[in-house]
Amino acid sequence: MVIALFSREINDSTKNVINSFFSSKHAKQSKFFIEKNILDGLENIENLNLVPFETSNDLNSSIEIMLSIGGDGTFLRSIEFVRDLDIPVLGINTGNLGFLATSKKENINDLINKIFEKEYNIENRTLIKVNSDEIGINDSIFPYALNEVSVVRKDTTSMINIKTSLDGNHLNTYWADGLIVSTPTGSTGYSLSCGGPVISPTSASFALTPISPHNLNVRPLVISDMTKIELSVSGREKNHLLSIDSKIFTVENNTKIKIEKANFNFKIAHFSDNSFYESLKEKLLWGKDKRN
Repeated sequence: MVIALFSREINDSTKNVINSFFSSKHAKQSKFFIEKNILDGLENIENLNLVPFETSNDLNSSIEIMLSIGGDGTFLRSIEFVRDLDIPVLGINTGNLGFLATSKKENINDLINKIFEKEYNIENRTLIKVNSDEIGINDSIFPYALNEVSVVRKDTTSMINIKTSLDGNHLNTYWADGLIVSTPTGSTGYSLSCGGPVISPTSASFALTPISPHNLNVRPLVISDMTKIELSVSGREKNHLLSIDSKIFTVENNTKIKIEKANFNFKIAHFSDNSFYESLKEKLLWGKDKRN
């Protein structure tokens, strides 16, 4: 089996997970692509077929699965490596709360057997693409988000005005601290903390969630993921912030930011007992109220 291993840092938890894979009975018959910084921090790895990688160009479609070892932040970073190679990513959680990295490190030996037996499910998830020629945001920087794109104020406590158009038609000018455009996958993240809806991950939709809007009649809105969105921000300061998942840009006011569905999907691997709804129940404590 050909497996890619990715983590943002090498610590005891990461080492324990990786060493469990390398010491398994399947390891010597397998090929591992492993992020170079992690590989440099490992010991006793002789007699294994290990290929270091640093960028997406070092990976190829022969890889059957990538294992993201860490939390949800690590999982989001893995997208920049797999890109449109159709490599499913399975998250092994060595952090805290995880809606994306749902497999627990405590079950690592059982997980290893299931992975090598390919006893996992694969779901296609929608990505958001951002384009703004005015500030050089294009395919060269991989401007895609699995969770959300947001515009927020910068260097000020004053609210910003976010002119928002859908398919060329003006929807609203939000007077708020910011605006989140979320995928169904990202609906349990930043958007949820700002009062946005929880959306089933296979729904063909986006959510527009204002951040602390001035007008209380401005509510989150669910739209089709085929909608083309255009944002333009103005305010007292000259700049505002644009975030594309974990990537952050400083953007001048009145810059047009175009947002649409990506032309490829991201593949998430998970086990049958780690479904989205099971994660909801566990993370949000649904069904835990003894009165029900």
